[in-house]
Amino acid sequence: MTHTVISSATKEVVIGFDRPFVMIGERINPTGRKLLAEEMKNGDFSRVEADALAQVAAGAHMLDVNAGIPLADEPALLARAIQLVQGVTDVPLSIDSSIIEALEAGLAVYQGKPLVNSVTGEDEQMERVLPLVAKYGAAVVAISNDETGISVDPDVRFAVAQKIVRRASDYGIPACDIVVDPLVMPIGAMGTAGRQVFALLRRLVTELKVNTTCGASNVSFGLPARNNITGTFLAMAISNGMTSAIMNPLHPEVKAMVMAADVLAGNDQDCAAWIRANRDPAAAGGAREGRAGGGRRARQGQ
Repeated sequence: MTHTVISSATKEVVIGFDRPFVMIGERINPTGRKLLAEEMKNGDFSRVEADALAQVAAGAHMLDVNAGIPLADEPALLARAIQLVQGVTDVPLSIDSSIIEALEAGLAVYQGKPLVNSVTGEDEQMERVLPLVAKYGAAVVAISNDETGISVDPDVRFAVAQKIVRRASDYGIPACDIVVDPLVMPIGAMGTAGRQVFALLRRLVTELKVNTTCGASNVSFGLPARNNITGTFLAMAISNGMTSAIMNPLHPEVKAMVMAADVLAGNDQDCAAWIRANRDPAAAGGAREGRAGGGRRARQGQ
């Protein structure tokens, strides 16, 4: 089994086919969040800290940290955000940027082994990102597009992922430290988007034997009742081999579908996590009282 190990200074998370699905919290990202972007730009990271704590409390195993704000000093903002988040929680982080200098700034201050988000199959980007990943001993998200864009053919996307895995090995990065993003497109705009991803996942699992992730909310973009679509997609993706996702753990219906899929995939031993999350305290208390009461009645009847 392929295991991708990500760690903070004190905590380790393992992404793997035989492990529970890893939920990577998506909220620390100023894209589309004007208030958060303005606060971060002005040096106010209180919302970043609050988002970190809320996502971990909701069950996130890792957090994605992005500081992409136009006309801001992204390297400095990302480094500070990482330090602050690592100061309030112990979960491992995904360092998220398309700017090489920002990735390096984040890697330089990170404590542990992070997940770098991300590298594409473009030759120029691989030549810049992969040496950085190797230098810091990180793992990396490999996005399955290249200079030609995003193909609608799952076989072409597979070839791009394979190219990245092979190029990474040239830098001493093992396949277990590559987490492939098969690229989830909005199902409302492309009706075959789900089938494409599921077909690609099966090949990534059986042929490349790599772990996988995605931006889960992309699939439901523009649709009503988005959380139902996203949760169902993740459950189906898990059944086809997906092992992690960047998602919002604060949406209970999405989280519930992920946990149920873990149960049905056999990755929640003895259904322990499901039972802990869904046990009714009142019912449990009533059962205890019933057992005690039954015992008293039995003694009274003797």
